[in-house]
Amino acid sequence: MTLLQFLRHARQTHLAFLAGSLPEAPIYVLGNPSADLDSIISAIIYSYCANNRQPTLTSRPHIPLINLPTVPASSELYRLRPEFVTALWLSTNFPALRAERFDNTSESAGKILHEHLVTVADFAQALKGRSGGEKIFADAVMVDWNAMPIRGEQKGTGSVGGLEEVSFRTVGCIDHHVDEDFVPARDTLPQGQPMIIQPGPGSCSSLIADELESSGLWAACLEASSAGEMAQIAKLALAAILIDTSNLTAKGKVTDIDVRSVEFLRTFVDSAHGEWEMETFYEQILDAKKNSLDLLKFEEILDRDYKDWTETTRSSKTSIKLGFCSSVKPIRWLIQKAGGCHEFLERTKKFANADDKQLDLVVVMSSFTSAGDKFSRELFMGAAGQESVAIDGINAFIKQDSSELGLENWTSVDKEEIHLDDSEIRSYLDGEAGLWSRLWLQTNSTASRKQVAPMLRSAVAKL
Repeated sequence: MTLLQFLRHARQTHLAFLAGSLPEAPIYVLGNPSADLDSIISAIIYSYCANNRQPTLTSRPHIPLINLPTVPASSELYRLRPEFVTALWLSTNFPALRAERFDNTSESAGKILHEHLVTVADFAQALKGRSGGEKIFADAVMVDWNAMPIRGEQKGTGSVGGLEEVSFRTVGCIDHHVDEDFVPARDTLPQGQPMIIQPGPGSCSSLIADELESSGLWAACLEASSAGEMAQIAKLALAAILIDTSNLTAKGKVTDIDVRSVEFLRTFVDSAHGEWEMETFYEQILDAKKNSLDLLKFEEILDRDYKDWTETTRSSKTSIKLGFCSSVKPIRWLIQKAGGCHEFLERTKKFANADDKQLDLVVVMSSFTSAGDKFSRELFMGAAGQESVAIDGINAFIKQDSSELGLENWTSVDKEEIHLDDSEIRSYLDGEAGLWSRLWLQTNSTASRKQVAPMLRSAVAKL
């Protein structure tokens, strides 16, 4: 079965489940709410290999579910996640199997996405108009995260934003983030289901490839599929790993699992297509990701790779909600996109205070290649809600973690041709007007959100 054949079939299975015409319920493979490249691809490649093969004793259909509550699978998904569409296009069109070719354009790709994928927004839309309004129960394997934002009464049960009427029961998890104490114990899972929470690897897709190989699921797929079909899955997995590890060059992010997974997956591409230009493949997807922000509004950029957590302070038992936004463009570029320093602060504050966010503390992390072709990071934090406690949290974070992160007074190091004065940026973004905020250059560029978010959460929780 080709990748596109599987995705179309999975979507049809989902619709059949909602119509009540399936003999057995499917398992949804659900990525995290940032719905970045790694999260989407993790859900797809695991679903493909586990479909009707897991659980071991009573295998069931698997459906990848993209965790986007407001974005349907359509040309809108193409606009917001062009790097994913580029990865899907490169994985399925060179060469195309069974006349499945499509163009990497909004119209052509939008039609393919609509016919082959399911987002949370699509799921919610399909539920509208159902009589009775009864709760729907479904099983899920979580990939690239390990805690749902809306927790149920039983461990491992919960819901996601935009789909509160569906209660998911976690029956497996593969993740590379810090354990959030949400998933059930391994011995309570159906036989053969994965429970892997292993911080360290740069990409969750690396962990999934490793698990597929060690569990025999990849070999089982290989027996039932052609070399060309497995090469499509391998390419898609490689797209996520290479982007998340900067083509295996990201210092501090690349682990043995990442390297081993790339070597393992590449053998299947090379065996199907001969010597393969993996570097060119990586560069095409990277370019799509870098240029994607040009198509978005400022608020969409903040929301594009966004995650949030709520912590309770130890002394006052105050709940503080922290939101983290990630950008592949530098702060100066974001300021220009917003319309200036004042507008950046005002629009960031408005984003944080939106009904679906209600943040007390907002963080913007940027990562980019500097003028000297060096990978660089910047860190912006603002107190958007209960300011006194949020400010205390930021100050505690500074005291606790600034040395480890190498936080320094901000100065521009990017190579963007933007006419903005550094001193003006510092005076606005390192101030207390409109939004109490701080801005740094983060010289420890190996520390991504996976490291910084737990640091800030810990600092807030200890207050």
